[in-house]
Formats: sequence, C-alpha cells, structure tokens
Amino acid sequence: MESAEIRRRWLSFFEERGHTVVPSASLIADDPTLLLVPAGMVPFKPYFLGEVAPPAPRVTSVQKCVRTPDIEEVGRTTRHGTFFQMCGNFSFGDYFKEGAIKLAWELLTGSVADGGYGLDPERLWITVYERDDEAERIWREVVGVPAERIQRLGMGPNFWSMGVPGPCGPCSEINYDRGPEFGPEGGPAVNDERYVEIWNLVFMQYERGDGEGKEDFPILGELPAKNIDTGLGLERLAMILQGVRNMYETDTLRVVMDKATELTGVRYGAAEESDVSLRVIADHMRTSVMLIGDGVTPGNEGRGYVLRRIMRRAIRTMRLLGATGPVAGELVDVVLASMGLQYPELLTDRRRIETVALAEEGAFLKTLKAGTNILDTAVAETKAAGGSVLTGDRAFLLHDTWGFPIDLTLEMAAEQGLSVDQEGFRRLMREQRDRAKADARAKKTGHADLSAYRAIADAAGVTEFTGYTHTEGESSVVGLLVDGLSSPAALEGDEVEVVLDRTPFYAEGGGQLADTGRIRLDTGAVIEVRDVQQPVPGVSVHKGVVQVGEVTVGAAAHCAIDLMRRRSIARAHSATHLTHQALRDALGPTAAQAGSENAPGRFRFDFGSPTAVPGSVLTDVEQQINEVLGRELDVTAEVMSMADAKKQGAIAEFGEKYGDRVRVVTIGDFSKELCGGTHVHNTAQLGLVKLLGESSIGAGVRRVEALVGTDAYHFLAREHTVVAQLTELLKGRPEELPEKVSGMLGKLREAEKEIEKFRAEKVLQAAGGLARDARDIRGVALASGRVPDGTSADDLRKLVLDVRGRIPGDRPAVVALFTVAKGRPLTVIATNQAARERGLKAGDLVRAAAKALGGGGGGKPDVAQGGGQDPAAVDTALAAVERLVAEAV
Repeated sequence: MESAEIRRRWLSFFEERGHTVVPSASLIADDPTLLLVPAGMVPFKPYFLGEVAPPAPRVTSVQKCVRTPDIEEVGRTTRHGTFFQMCGNFSFGDYFKEGAIKLAWELLTGSVADGGYGLDPERLWITVYERDDEAERIWREVVGVPAERIQRLGMGPNFWSMGVPGPCGPCSEINYDRGPEFGPEGGPAVNDERYVEIWNLVFMQYERGDGEGKEDFPILGELPAKNIDTGLGLERLAMILQGVRNMYETDTLRVVMDKATELTGVRYGAAEESDVSLRVIADHMRTSVMLIGDGVTPGNEGRGYVLRRIMRRAIRTMRLLGATGPVAGELVDVVLASMGLQYPELLTDRRRIETVALAEEGAFLKTLKAGTNILDTAVAETKAAGGSVLTGDRAFLLHDTWGFPIDLTLEMAAEQGLSVDQEGFRRLMREQRDRAKADARAKKTGHADLSAYRAIADAAGVTEFTGYTHTEGESSVVGLLVDGLSSPAALEGDEVEVVLDRTPFYAEGGGQLADTGRIRLDTGAVIEVRDVQQPVPGVSVHKGVVQVGEVTVGAAAHCAIDLMRRRSIARAHSATHLTHQALRDALGPTAAQAGSENAPGRFRFDFGSPTAVPGSVLTDVEQQINEVLGRELDVTAEVMSMADAKKQGAIAEFGEKYGDRVRVVTIGDFSKELCGGTHVHNTAQLGLVKLLGESSIGAGVRRVEALVGTDAYHFLAREHTVVAQLTELLKGRPEELPEKVSGMLGKLREAEKEIEKFRAEKVLQAAGGLARDARDIRGVALASGRVPDGTSADDLRKLVLDVRGRIPGDRPAVVALFTVAKGRPLTVIATNQAARERGLKAGDLVRAAAKALGGGGGGKPDVAQGGGQDPAAVDTALAAVERLVAEAV
C-alpha cells in the first residue's frame, strides 16, 4: 500500500466517523518556542490549553513534522528521519479512552476491502501506563487483546505532558511484531526494533504542576474536560504494509535513493556505510523540499540554518559517493514526483522550489571548493604539529569567511581523525555578535550607558506616545543627558538627549525613520530635535542641540514635529504595506518582508525571493499599487489581541517583537499588517508610487527601492525631460529610442573592435624591427624599448613573445618592453631557454624594472609582468634591466 493511499484511508476513516478533516499546518511553527513543527499535536496546542475553542469536538489530520536533534542517527536506524508525517485523531471533550482504543483497533485490523489497513491482530502488542487499569481493561475486555500481549510500563515511555504545567495523561502504544529475524521475543518492553511502535494514544485527563524532566512533577488533579491526542507514524506503517526493513525503503524515499544510485554509481545494499549515506541523502533531500515548499529559505540562523545544514549535508554526501556535477535538480524532481501525490501544492510551486534548491547547491559547491582547501591545510598543519584538535579560530575562519557551517567542519575534521575546539569557536562567535550588538547600540544610544536610561524609566515611567493623533502637544522634561551622562541642565550649543513624559515624536522603529522638529521650553529655550530612539523599551530619547537658552529637568515643554517630513514618511510607510501585499500577490507568500526603511518620500523593501523578479512582474506590481491608490481606500488602525489579529489574517512585520496587544493597520480590503508606525488616512494621499528597480542583497533576499508622492513625480518629470532631449537628438519617437540607441551601441562596438584590431596589428608590426635592432650585451641579445602609449597589457605581452620568437633559439635572448597605459607604466619581460641557462630569469628582471617604476611585479622565469606609479621612470627602468643583464652574464 503506497504512502498516499495510507494517508487517504486515514482521513477517510475518521471523516466517516464524524471527525472534521483539518489540513496539515505549515512546517513553520506558529509558536515562538519552536522553529519547526516537531509533532502532530502542535497545531492543536491552543485547543488543549483552552486558549481557543476547537473548530469541532473531534478532528483528524496528517501533519508534516521535522525533527533534527537525532540527525546523526539518520540512516543508521530503521526509523529515525528528519521529516515524517504524523497521522492523528483528536477529541476535545468528546470520546475518551474506550472510543480512541476501539477506533484505532478497527482501522488497523479492518480489512483492506473495508477501508482498513488489514494488519494481523495476532502481531499487535499493547503497552499501557503501569497505573492505568482502565486502559488495560478496555484492551483486554472490550477489544479482546490477550493479557500476555499487554505490557505495563512506567512514566518515561507511557506518560505524556508538554514539559510545562498544563494538561497531561497516560499513554497506550500499539506495537507491531516484525518477526524473529528482527530480535528476541518478549514484546516492546524487551526489544523496540522487533516490536515497532506505530501508534500512540494519549489520554489527556490530568493537570500537572511544575517540575523537571518527564517524571518529576506533581499531578494536581483531573481536567474538567478530558481530551484525546493520538499519533500514528505514516512512514512506520508504510514500512510494515510495504514489507520493507526500514523507512528509507518505503515508496517516497526509495525512489530518491534509486536516483542517488543512478547519479553516483553506488548500489544500495552493497555495503553498510554507503547504504547509510544513501539513506541520509534520501531523507535530507525530501526534508529540504518539504521545508522549501513551506517557505523556508536557506540561511545562517533559525529554520533557515536547519534547511541549509541538511541540504548541504546531502549534497556533500553525494560528492563523497562519487557524484561530480550538480545533483540537486534531479533529486528534487524525484521528491516532487513522489510527495506531490500527497501534497499537490508542491507541484504547483515546483519552479520556486527548484530555483531555491539549485541556488543553494551552486553557492555551496563554491563554498565547498574554497573551504575544503583551507580545511585540508589546517588539518595538515595540525597533524604536523602533533595535535589532534583543530583550533577554534580555524573553525571560525571557515564559518565567517567561507560560509562553512560548524557542523560540516566537525564532520569533515572527524573524517580525518581530528576533533574541533567548539568552545573556542563559540567564544569567537559570541565576541562577533557582541561587537555587532555594541555597534547597533552605539547608533541608538550614542555610547551612553544604558543604566542612565533605565534610571530615568524607573523614576518617571515610560514615555506616552501621542503621535498617532497629534503632531504637537504639551509635555515636561523628565530626563536630560549631556555627553551620555545624566545632567540637571544643559546650555546653548550643547548636544543633548531629552526624555519627555509624553511626546508626538515617533522614535525610529519598524523600518520607519524618526521624526524631527523642535521642543520649546517655557523658559524660552529651544531644542532642535534631529533623531529619536528608544534605547530601552518605552523610553523615547530625543537627540538634538540646544539652540537658545538653558534646558533644565522638570521644565514644561511644547513639542512640534516637522509636519511635512512626517507626512512624507507616512506616505512611504503606507506605500511599503501596499508593495508588500502586491509582491505577495505576484510571487506568493514566500515574498515575506525581510526588512524595510521608510524615509521622507522614498522607501526600500526587502523580501524573500530565490531569484531576481522579472521586469514585467515588477511593472505589474507597480501598476497594482497605483490602481489601489486610485480606489481611495481608507487606512485604519486598531489595537487588538494577537489571537484576534491572527484570525483576521494580519501579517507580522519582519524582526518585530509583539506583546499580547498589537496594533493592526488595515488598508481597505487590500492589506492588513501588524504595525506600530504612522500612516496616511487614505491611499489617495500617496499620489503616486514609482518602483525604481530591485536587486539582490543576499542569498534569497531581494530589495525593491521606490519613490512616493512628489518625489515620484519629480523623478518622472526628469525622466520625461531626458526622453524629450533624446527624442530630439535621435530624430525619432519616444517608443523608438531603445531600438535606435541599441543600433548606435552596436555600431560603436563594431568600430571599437576594428580600432582595437588595427592598433594590435600596428603594435605587432614593430616586432621585426625590435628583433633586428637587439643589442648584444656580452653575448646576450637584448631587445628593449618603449612602445606607443596606450598599448594594453595583453598586446604588450603578445608583442614581447613575438619578438622573442624572432630571435634564433640558440642565441641567448632577453626581450624587455615598456608602455604607459592610463597614466601608469607597464612592463613585460621574456627570456628564452638559452638565456635562462645563463642565469637570466624574467621574474628577477621584472622586479628590478618595477622597483625603478615605483611598483612591483613578478612571474615565471620565462615571462613576467610588472608595473608602477611613475611614467617618467621608464628610461631608468630600461637602464636597470640592461645593467642587470650585463651583471648576470
């Protein structure tokens, strides 16, 4: 039975029995404590915890999962894989132990003709929690499992909790006996290779308290509503139903191994070590495709690093098995074909998935070539010195300069018998991160001690922001810093940092630049505000210069922001939201925000994309944005709970941290995002948005830059003027300009080629004369001189070699020619075999000449090249070469 059919039967069975079918959630966990979904019940946690009402009293799903803690075991055991599918049925206060047990037995042992899996009931063994008499009784009396095939185990294997205070309960596992060839008799308590767990039934009936580990916690009492959480491993069941020895030989993974065999020539089953390698490749490539399909892109942190690590591990393993060229494309195609039967969206998104995979492979192959050479040198030096540990600084260099993941360094060093100083590596990584944080902090605080800001916050509380509704207002000075130190007063000309109890000034954040403006004190003092930051949460620090008078703590103040600047930034920020949504519409949800900057009249927006965005797509995006402006959509903001924001489909901005209450900015029916910035009231206020283009700023990340409002208008006006001038010069219509300019450039290139050809021929014509005029220096023919300025280095080299070839080979010869190109002197010197036998080497002669020219050079004994800074020293360099030739012979 194929995996797709196992999945289909599962969902059909439970749907027919009143369960609501819930599609698999994304592998990107909607949980701040998780990088990726590691278990089938994760998407249902809010229902079990009572945070959200479940969609139905009983549901079922087949959930995609990824676990990487056991990555070193992948391929070495029968059932460890990074990606797997967990079939689950869940009851929220509906049926409980007897219902879950009877459903499980019916599906597993029911005939294939009736929609079941057709397992032999005599080969099924049951484990229950040692104190769960009820479950044991149901298995024995209601289902009819013999007592000798029911085993009681302790809390470790048969009691479940989330690891934190909350719901918990006993488990009952269903195990399949694979036969005596897999191990001794005695049931799952004796051997879990022979008796493989295929289904775990969790009876969530208690509430646990705080404690350590899986066993050391108190049971506080029973839950008011008892729940069922079950999980059946699809790959494990497929292993049994397909009659294979391990999960890697099931249908969705075996085809990947077969393709790896085809690409490497290594046969599966030939040797255990190569078999492990083929399993690793199959597992990791399938996981990579599933992660990319759910929007993960390779990176150096978080889930991006998980993807990069496993994908690069698979590619390197392919090369160790003998693959010589790129392999990702063919392996990805096989995974898509096998998994696309279960997840058709993979086939729909084929182009993007392949593009991401091929780009990562290309980048890694370059990294592997350069980094391997560095690592091999480091290993050789370590062994030569009698060491057995690769130093942390070498590992850090490989990571920081060559992009070598530390896991790959560990693996490759181990292959050559060395360990790695991981603590030294981690220390250098920490130091690098600390430096980066210090640089960022310096921008925000001007190197002030953060304790000064915290002291102000402790004394005066957080700053109330009034800027959403007011652009000016009354406040008072509650904190003052001069040169980073708290001060009671500041005088005219001082650079200050002022903290107010309330302010309309927006502090830089969420990609939006800070407001500027003025603060006028009731004493007559005036502060010009040039920047606003929040070095500690909730405390807005106004940075500026005292223009007039004296500033004192406690003084009353009137604040007024630069209104035109604020409006211009607001237009840019609203345009950023529109651009984000338009890009997602055009490229899909993976075009997620990866950074932004909203400045007066312009913005930049960074987003995920494995390849450049075609110009036609960018044009469509720009058109859609400007059409939205014409619809005059209202822009509104509302504060709500995070749960409500998610229900409404609000998009979270990159890099932002949110509390329980969030601000949601909605633009008509077009856009909805979590955002703390300032915006226009209606899209018509933007006027015009002009996308200037897009570019790459890193692997898988692109940047769009754009102008908004009058800035966009002025740009287009200038463009129009340029087009009008070109139209007049070229005597054509505007739409003909590209063709006319292209034609002119083509003719220019042809002319340049002819000129270059003519000049090269003219230079080479001098070869005969230079050979004939060679002077005799103690039996050595020296052909030297200066050729016309502007001769390229390539042409100079050709001329030198041509002259050397014209001098009879039995006569020692040195050819040394000079020119000046782009204001800098160049020289190329060549020697023949007879000259080299008399001790004349081109490299030595070039170094002497280049030194006279004020530069350097070098090369091989037969031909070398150099240059310098002083064109007037060419005659001196010629004399130096002649002198060295005479001295050498």
